[in-house]
Amino acid sequence: MLQACGVDFGTSNSTVGWHSKDLVGQTSLLALEQDKVTLPSVVFFNLDEDEVSYGRAALTAYLAGYEGRLMRSMKSLLGTSLIDGQTEVQGRALPFRDLLAQYIGELKRRAEHSAGQQFTQAVFGRPVHFVDDDKSADKLAQQTLEDIAKAVGFKEVQFQFEPIAAAIDYESRIVREELVLVADIGGGTSDFSLVRLSPERSQHTDRQNDILGNGGVHIGGTDFDKYLSLTQVMPLLGLGGTLASGTEMPSGYYFNLATWHTINLAYTQKVARELQDVYRDVNNADLRIRIERLLNLVEQRDGHWLALKSEEAKIMLSDQDSISLALERLRSKSEDAIECILTLNQQGFQSSIGHLMDQIGVNINQVLSSAGIRAADVDTVFFTGGSSGVRGLRQRIAAIVPDAKQVEGDLFGSIGAGLGLDAYRRFL
Repeated sequence: MLQACGVDFGTSNSTVGWHSKDLVGQTSLLALEQDKVTLPSVVFFNLDEDEVSYGRAALTAYLAGYEGRLMRSMKSLLGTSLIDGQTEVQGRALPFRDLLAQYIGELKRRAEHSAGQQFTQAVFGRPVHFVDDDKSADKLAQQTLEDIAKAVGFKEVQFQFEPIAAAIDYESRIVREELVLVADIGGGTSDFSLVRLSPERSQHTDRQNDILGNGGVHIGGTDFDKYLSLTQVMPLLGLGGTLASGTEMPSGYYFNLATWHTINLAYTQKVARELQDVYRDVNNADLRIRIERLLNLVEQRDGHWLALKSEEAKIMLSDQDSISLALERLRSKSEDAIECILTLNQQGFQSSIGHLMDQIGVNINQVLSSAGIRAADVDTVFFTGGSSGVRGLRQRIAAIVPDAKQVEGDLFGSIGAGLGLDAYRRFL
């Protein structure tokens, strides 16, 4: 029995693909949480119940108000110096490598339970660049992921670029040759590949010559959340304010709170003391209230809640021109009876993420240029990744390749399905 699967360990969501002969050669995404084929890449260490939960259950427990530590966007640790660090969980030091192993091990266990068999071989998806413009860090990131995968029980581990995996999935459904720009906009990265696809080419094991170009930037959905938060939400907590000394409110606290994998850095006693010192350097009544909100947020450890609200705003603004965002936990001690409602509009959102869109556009043009491909020659743009639905993104790409048709794949499942098929072909 083939014991191979494809693993899409994502920044926001993860899937596992499996190509089974019992399914008449079809690739299946395995159920990982009840009947859902996606498992949000979230771990919650529940201090009240002394238990660990994953995925939707982890988010539910956290939002229910249980005391504990929520960890999300763990993939973003790969290739950074933080991967060799640790965090405190239930009074004990937890190395970040062990955290990733705990989640990937759970992903493997759930996939095996769903398939009714063990998996000893895997093709893991990886972004085109774990780290921009740093080949040694990128190589280290892949090696770290391979080491973790083997530590949890995979005996053979290979890698495939995530946009190529999505192309493999799309190719299984076309009837003629196409030159396809695969746009994979995930939680942490945006990857682009130019690939020649056809039913005939799909029969070849070596597809290297069909890949005309690829590239990517370390920009994804969590970055859209981050800059929406920094520009629209964090000013409510004092970002941009001027202290009595004439200096601007230190921005580092806000950047940590707006970035999923650094939120916990705001919860140390050292930061608490620093914020109290900053608070004493405020003589403006309005700024005092805003910093009181910040102090309360940190004291209550509500940074993850605020990040979830920013993500909620991004999702709503992807199909609405204006929204009202309820920030009921955002209040100072003098605002106990006041519910904070923040009105956000499309113009503000696009202004917040405009520089990210520009970088994505530059990267796509670089991919076309390096491949020697004219924009007019691209037949199709195939979108995958949960963040590819962000307003303005598809219009930006359409302006670069205006003659290409746009096709939307399974935004959360195309990569996992493609990896499953790739694993079948490699390990058969």
